Amino acid sequence: MRKLTLLFAAIGYVAVSFAQSNVASKDWGTGEYAGVWKLSVGKPEKINLLSELDITPKREALQEMPDGALPISPADVKIELRDGKTYISFPLEKEEKIFGLGLNFKTVEQRGRIMRLHMDHYTGSDNGRTHAPVPFFISSRGYGVLINSARYIDFWVGTAVRKGPDAPEEQDRNTDRTWPAQPYSDNIKVLVPAEGVEMVFFAGPTMLDVVRRYNLYNGGGALPPRWGLGFWHRTPTLFTDKDVKAEVDEFEKRGFPLSVIGLEPGWHSKAYPCTYEWDKSRFPDASGFVKDMLDENIRLNLWMNPYVSKHSEVYDKIKPYTGSHTVWLGEVSDYSMPEACKIMTDHFRKHQLDLGVSGYKMDENDGYDSWLWPDVATFPSGIPAEQLRNLYGSLMQQATVKMYREKNLRTYGQVRAGNAGTNAYPYVLYNDYYDHRGFITALINSSFIGVLWTPEVRSSKTSEEWLRRMQTVCFSPIAQLNAWADGTKPWTFTDVEDDIREIALLRIQLIPYLYTAFADYAFYGTPPVRAMNLEEGYAAEAQTVEGRLDATDNPYAMAIRREVKDQFMVGENILVAPLFAGEKERKVVLPQGKWFDFYTGKFAGEGEVITVAPGRHIPVYVKDGGIIPLWPAMSKFEDRKYPLEVRHYGNKPATYSLYDDDGSSYNFEKGEYTRIDLTVTVDKKGRKKGKAILPKGKQVWSFNEYNFKFMTE
Repeated sequence: MRKLTLLFAAIGYVAVSFAQSNVASKDWGTGEYAGVWKLSVGKPEKINLLSELDITPKREALQEMPDGALPISPADVKIELRDGKTYISFPLEKEEKIFGLGLNFKTVEQRGRIMRLHMDHYTGSDNGRTHAPVPFFISSRGYGVLINSARYIDFWVGTAVRKGPDAPEEQDRNTDRTWPAQPYSDNIKVLVPAEGVEMVFFAGPTMLDVVRRYNLYNGGGALPPRWGLGFWHRTPTLFTDKDVKAEVDEFEKRGFPLSVIGLEPGWHSKAYPCTYEWDKSRFPDASGFVKDMLDENIRLNLWMNPYVSKHSEVYDKIKPYTGSHTVWLGEVSDYSMPEACKIMTDHFRKHQLDLGVSGYKMDENDGYDSWLWPDVATFPSGIPAEQLRNLYGSLMQQATVKMYREKNLRTYGQVRAGNAGTNAYPYVLYNDYYDHRGFITALINSSFIGVLWTPEVRSSKTSEEWLRRMQTVCFSPIAQLNAWADGTKPWTFTDVEDDIREIALLRIQLIPYLYTAFADYAFYGTPPVRAMNLEEGYAAEAQTVEGRLDATDNPYAMAIRREVKDQFMVGENILVAPLFAGEKERKVVLPQGKWFDFYTGKFAGEGEVITVAPGRHIPVYVKDGGIIPLWPAMSKFEDRKYPLEVRHYGNKPATYSLYDDDGSSYNFEKGEYTRIDLTVTVDKKGRKKGKAILPKGKQVWSFNEYNFKFMTE
């Protein structure tokens, strides 16, 4: 490891250590992994966002990625160590865009913003206090940086104006109508309240390459069990076993799909704080109840929060491994300690996992200062309360996933807190903020920072809003109706019941496509739901199209200059443009290349902005040559083989690599999976032919027929 010293006029020399070889002042040299470099400044703290997580980078996948170079040099990164803090400055070019920096709900592009990244319950302001305050940013120039600190970190993204020859000219507000309230800034400033920090740099060349490297460095993406991609329904808090069974029967009677039932706090004998033990008045035979649900192919997901009740049989065991302060008078387990994790997960095994419970919804491990432990609290591990707050949700994910791994079972659940390094954990973030547009923005932003997010549905004022929300959630990582508070059902608004059933069944049909998208997340780091800025041909990533087209008279050029917060990609081939209640029309920005209507196959546009009028369906488009494999529409699916409808859109020949495995175990990590090439050829006369190519000697778990359907006008 070679030392590089950078000169700063104000403070002299700062020692910077690079985890690489052949470092020169204008060259990053060869990284530890392809396109990945570490840079350590001063004395980095022992505890950081990744140090407490059991993460193994996917070395082979990283090495197979195309070569990537950083568009900045070490000399461009200015560092100061003073007052026990670390100050970092990154360069910004005039047209450069910045993405990431937490799970934001109102903004996708972060230039011009000031924030403190701080784990907290989101309250409606993109100020850095959020459920996933991941200190990772991506530049449209084609690189990204993780500031690997568990402290609360301050960012000034293109807002700090430095003195010097490159500073903008002063303007007179009295006479100059172009006077800017926020003058041009050529830098990103970062303040880490520690005497040093580790930074990890990720190369492109595209922004999607940056994201993929970041996810692979942190172990790849989560591959949920196949059942997790079905339809979820959370029941009211005080439902009994009989109430749940009646609910399941009603879904079946009405022809609505159902894969997972979520039980809210009432399953506990006591909650707020929790016992993690079944309430015998509502669930007198918990083991039999779980078995009955599994016999009907219904998985159970159980709500919990981290705070241990005095009435729990685990209380005396866990108390020595808890913090100095309580939450709702419950003990706060120190999940950074192996002893605490073992005590709690042994309890979970006894009362849930060994009965057949499939996963958890881990609530209220994020924030609200008046609820959570204060930053003056102490914990037996010695980790400062501030750092533990930023790590707590990640540690809970790790502990519960490990428990399921030991049984060779995949789980899938929900959580209120996540941070850097959790992309490999099969948990999806959610919260109580309920703005539909904000939910879509968060869904888009999740793809930049290595987390999953769901715009779950809880309630609506009108049937139109109900339909629009349900349509959106069926294209998210978890398709869920959360009826814990008011008992709403998919059929609550009878005038749109058929439309809701149709979109919920489409979710089931799309499972082979969605499962493949998640496999690509696990193996290659490609987010299953992603921002338009990460789509090839959209052009925001390198701004090449903006340079070719005249934005003064080209709607597409103008559109890609604007922040797009209301459309996103799902998997390799699908573009989704949600509708919102009250809209008379909406615009959709179609990337370069031809795009076709998902439902009809009709040509929709090519590298242009189209206008869509609201209808029964959520607008969905497929790129030219796109292949979409679909299962039959069914209310329940089992672990058996089904016929596959293979749709092909447009006129381009194509190959789609369909993924298959046993759907529930971790055996895929040992190579027990299959990739089936679905190919469509087009001859000179435009005639199409489809073929499924199965690798020799490989097992197929899920499909027994491949019926090609060519979607044309």
